[in-house]
Formats: sequence, C-alpha cells, structure tokens
Amino acid sequence: MRIDILVILAAGFFAGAPHITSHAADFNLSYIGQQIVPNKTRFDGTTVGGLSSLDYNPRTGRYLAVSDDRSKTNPARFYELSLDLAQFERSSEPGMAGVTFHAVTTIQQPGGGAFASNSVDPEGMRFDAARNKIYWSNEGQRSMLGFQNPTVREMNPDGSHSRDFAVPVRYHPRGSNIGIFPGDRGIYNNLAFESLAISVDGNTLYTATENGLIQDTPPANVLTGSRTRILSFDIESGKPRSEYIYEVGPVVFAPPSIGGFATNGLTDFIAIGDRQFITIERSFTFGADTPGNIATGYTVRLYYADARGATDISEMGSIAGESIQPVTKTLLLDLSDLKNTDGSTLSVGNIEGITLGPIFNGKRTLVLVADNNFSRKQFTQFVALEISSDLGQ
Repeated sequence: MRIDILVILAAGFFAGAPHITSHAADFNLSYIGQQIVPNKTRFDGTTVGGLSSLDYNPRTGRYLAVSDDRSKTNPARFYELSLDLAQFERSSEPGMAGVTFHAVTTIQQPGGGAFASNSVDPEGMRFDAARNKIYWSNEGQRSMLGFQNPTVREMNPDGSHSRDFAVPVRYHPRGSNIGIFPGDRGIYNNLAFESLAISVDGNTLYTATENGLIQDTPPANVLTGSRTRILSFDIESGKPRSEYIYEVGPVVFAPPSIGGFATNGLTDFIAIGDRQFITIERSFTFGADTPGNIATGYTVRLYYADARGATDISEMGSIAGESIQPVTKTLLLDLSDLKNTDGSTLSVGNIEGITLGPIFNGKRTLVLVADNNFSRKQFTQFVALEISSDLGQ
C-alpha cells in the first residue's frame, strides 16, 4: 500500500539506536512474511503466550517481549528472543523455525520478589540501551475484583525494580467498578496503558491509554471512536510532561448480535521523529466474519500520527467540552489487505506490539507481535513488514 505523506524514516543506526531523517517520501509497507508459535509452547518452565510488546535491540540483534500474564499461568515476565526474517513465510501455515527463545526474566515487585496472582497486568515494554534500563507499563484494573492504578515503571535487565514514573492522579480509577456513573474518573477496565515508546532523542518516554479516560470520552463503539490520551514523561526526572489527544477510530465490524462484544483501541506505537509515531489500532468484534480463517474478529491498522500541532492538555483534568486540536493521523496499512503467496488473506491476530526491526534485503523493517490471550482459538504471531521509500537505505 503506497501513500504520499511527510514521514520520518529510520535509515540506519547510530550508537546502537535508529538514525532518523525527515523527508517527504513515498512510504510503502510490504509483507515479508509471518511466523506462528504454537499455543502452549513451553520455554524454561513457562508457557509462552500473552506477548503484548516487542522491542528490537540492534546491538544484540535480539528482541524483548513482555507477557501480559497477570501472574496466573506463570509469574509476570518478559522474554528475550531472536527472529530470523529469512525464515518468515507468506503462508497460512508458516511454522516457527525463525523464532528462537533465549531467556525469560521474572518482573519483580518494588520490594522484590514476583508479583502475586492478579496483582499486575504488564502490557508495554521498551529497552533503553543508553541507560541499560527497561521501561514497562502496567494497565491497572477497574473491576469487581478491585481497583489498581495504572503504572509506568523502570527496571533493571535482571527484572529488579528501579523506580516509578509519576503518573498523574487523573488516570487513577475512582468511583464505581463499572465506570459509567456520574463522578466516575480515571481509566476504563482493560483500556489503559497498553503502549510505550521512547523518543528519537532518548529523553522522553511516551505511553497512551487504549481508550480515553472516563471523564474525557466513552469507549469506542461501532458509531464513534474514543479520545485516548498520549502521556509523556521526562526520562531523567520521571515527571510527566505534555499530553495529547489521539482519536481512536470506531469499531470496524458491528457485532453479529445485539449486545455482542466489540472494541477498538490504540495498542502500541513507536516514535519515528519529533512527536511523530507509527501507531497500531486493533479492532475486535466477537464473532465477526473478518478476513482470514484463523483468528476471526480482528482488524489491525497502522497509522502515521503527528502530535506536533496538537494541543497540550496536560493541565486539563478533563477535556469534556474543551476545544482542542488532536493528533493528526494518516492510514499507512490495513493488515487485512495483505496476501500470502497462494493468494489467501493473511489471518491477523491480536496485534499488540510493534518495533523497528533490522535491515533486511537492504530495507528497514517493522515487526509486529500478536497476543494469543492464552486461548486455544488465538495464536502468538510475528508479522514482518518491509519499509520502502525514495530515501536511500
């Protein structure tokens, strides 16, 4: 899929990090292939699943991926793995020969030790090579089981806690456990901090809610989207900085029955320039007849998002009734358009992670990962895309 936009394209590496250049260019994402890890795959005493983020380290050529296991199947953890893109296939049955797991690390509580069952929900993760630190987001909780504040934390490579970033109180769940009554505030359940991104200059950490805060907007539905917040932190101090509104689109497919479950949300993003990102919007409708035959219900789209002209809402406890300029966005790719070699449509899973990958066949890559939700009906999927443009690689 080719479109003309102002883009920021990573063209190489400098000191182990992407070298970023700004140009007006033809931006093309093409399908390299996929790999699928079978459900209930075991590694080092753990069940591989729930992979909700992906981050490439060019210094080692390996990736980090956090599991969103709430310490139920195994303790909260992240994996180190390698992906051989030469073995990725444009096939509906690609295998996992190009996926190798090397290590698994338990994420530790601030006071040390593994998290207890249902006490944490890891979702986003980024590795800061310059500081040798790992940042990770915990979605929090608003349910009959109780309230947990969403968090953004820093840990050491061995999983030990280092510090917390200062998440503003307006994100904390308050009021009813449903989140639909007057006076309710903060995150909706399971629609909070799914994502993390590190700025190109390495000084800012970004996270975003999957949908908006209760005081800002309703969740996405088939008629309207949701106004999610992108929140930035100064990495050195850990303090919050600017915030912007990103408008998530409506649910793509209507539920086949009244009251059926459907959602759309911002599940991850990467920074590719000054307040410029590639974002994932993942829509799911239970029972919908979506393209592909393996994981029905999912529609995944990648966008170019630019916050440079967006209103800074960091002083607004609520945006209800306010006149603001949201982040602008342009569709880059609908993964439903991708085809395998035999002409079949790529069956798209629950894509929740994105990273700029290595140079492959002379082109820079994007790599995505799907969270299987530890369900036999879903799958752990890696999808590799090639970035092409008029820029020299």
